[in-house]
Amino acid sequence: MTWIAAVARLRARRESGVLVTVATVRGHAPRDAGAKLVVGRTRTWGSIGGGNVEAVAIDRAREMNQVAKPEPELLDFALNDKVTNQHGVQCCGGTVSVLLEPLPVVRAVAVFGVGHVGLELARILARQDIDLHLIDTRSELLAEQRLAPLADAVAQVHVHHTPLLPEEVLEELPPGTHVLIMTHDHAEDAALCDAALRTNHLGSIGLIGSAAKWVRFRKRLATEGGHDDATIDRIKTPIGLTDVTGKEPATIAVSVAADLLRTFESEVC
Repeated sequence: MTWIAAVARLRARRESGVLVTVATVRGHAPRDAGAKLVVGRTRTWGSIGGGNVEAVAIDRAREMNQVAKPEPELLDFALNDKVTNQHGVQCCGGTVSVLLEPLPVVRAVAVFGVGHVGLELARILARQDIDLHLIDTRSELLAEQRLAPLADAVAQVHVHHTPLLPEEVLEELPPGTHVLIMTHDHAEDAALCDAALRTNHLGSIGLIGSAAKWVRFRKRLATEGGHDDATIDRIKTPIGLTDVTGKEPATIAVSVAADLLRTFESEVC
């Protein structure tokens, strides 16, 4: 498996890892600059030449995998018999520097409802390195032509057309997915809120709408859904920055995206 495929595999499985690259070489060394190794929690792919250099890099990468927010690191190695090594002698004669770059678990966001605000929000979030899930019961809103502005997205965009029960998608979402509920139908929103509260692996849950809407929803979630106050409080509403009051779809989308990015900054990954 190539290093690119290994990185893609870790991303798809939502596993953290470290990309190890031979950054510089002076003199003789087992591999040239640019050689790469991908280190996951339990497996590795590729090689930077074996021996002490690779073993030390793997050990350090595994330590980095246990840290909440690891930073890139540069390790220097002298390849001669005068150096005391952790994993045996490498006496090729040169020196090597190795760059370790963390590959964190990519965040995921699910937007339920790709109407005017949902599409504007998708356009903004698509510029982030996230997994972006777009869900709607209306196939025409998910048409390729309508979603064309997302064609050059940085995000990996996943489109879900669910004609009947959009809440079924919740179980399919990756662990920690941040959910934003903004469909065209208040009944659909209510069903999604109830289902989201029953789905334990999600991240934050946000609901678009007025204070009056939330009063009705909160009562229904308590009486019909049987949720206690602490559980209901998992839902944030209104969503967006409170001091941004514009009602244009693009303005609302900017506000919601900024609020979500603030949530990203405050969470431990």
